[in-house]
Amino acid sequence: MLCNSTILVTGGTGSFGHCFVPMTLERFSPKKLIVFSRDEMKQWDMAKLYGDDPRVRFFIGDVRDRERLYRAFDGVDYVVHAAATKIVPTAEYNPFECIKTNVNGAMNVIDAAIDKGVKGVVALSTDKASSPINLYGASKLASDKLFVAGNAYAGEHGTRFSVVRYGNVMGSRGSVIPFFQSVADTGRLPITDPRMTRFMISLEQGVELVWHAFEDMIGGEIYVKKIPSMTITDIAHVVAPDAAHDVVGIRPGEKLHEQMIGVEDAPYTYEYAEHFKILPAINQWSDDPARIKDGAKVAEDFSYTSDKNPEWLPPEALANWIAANRDKIGAL
Repeated sequence: MLCNSTILVTGGTGSFGHCFVPMTLERFSPKKLIVFSRDEMKQWDMAKLYGDDPRVRFFIGDVRDRERLYRAFDGVDYVVHAAATKIVPTAEYNPFECIKTNVNGAMNVIDAAIDKGVKGVVALSTDKASSPINLYGASKLASDKLFVAGNAYAGEHGTRFSVVRYGNVMGSRGSVIPFFQSVADTGRLPITDPRMTRFMISLEQGVELVWHAFEDMIGGEIYVKKIPSMTITDIAHVVAPDAAHDVVGIRPGEKLHEQMIGVEDAPYTYEYAEHFKILPAINQWSDDPARIKDGAKVAEDFSYTSDKNPEWLPPEALANWIAANRDKIGAL
């Protein structure tokens, strides 16, 4: 599907884009891969990685700018929507800006994709969109709803929209592993709550989930990858085995455990070998055999949370991952 196609990634200079672009170039050799973002220096630095590769293009723009998206989407086959205001405190202190990017930006992407004849759009979501307690999560829940409903909004235009949702990306900028590494020399690590758990996923797994969504989607599905959990204390012990722990308390807008599927979504959720699919509650789409395929419906009281996850990442596995990815951690 992605072979010999034109693909555009919004927010493409972020952590996801830095992984998606080289992996997709190698796997599918698309005709053109466009990195769309608003930071010219990040684009300048990223462009150096690809030299004169004619397949990689860079397009300055903001998802808030509807007209710019229309120009950028001209001739594009597939879009990955990764642009977002993601930092929880930033969203709390700048709520209008968060809404402009995460909600208004989503509407702009949907309109532009439909009107310019894009075949498929996969939007990146977050665990924080499931039963949200902060503005970032609430804005991404609204974004998810927009992309799901966009399939009806598209009408006969044929553009399909789906969503992928995953939790903490290991080693990405602003995540806990590079943060612990940055303060390890002090001999003390701040721990919000020793009971805290988190899902663990690599950027490569996130990219593969997006690829799967493009291949599998009919439209409106939310894909949730099965990934292991870890306790925050186990992560801390792996990063700095001899450091003491200072319990500092949960920050505003932070959950003790991550949730990617709530019990409210259970009636519309199906299980597969490596992922779950939350099907749309609207238009009887959750009963559509084409969307369900070979999935098994989950129990009516099912939820997918990091503390009740049947799969846990052993500390030695995380240590091996850190050793193998030392140069990448915190860089993207």
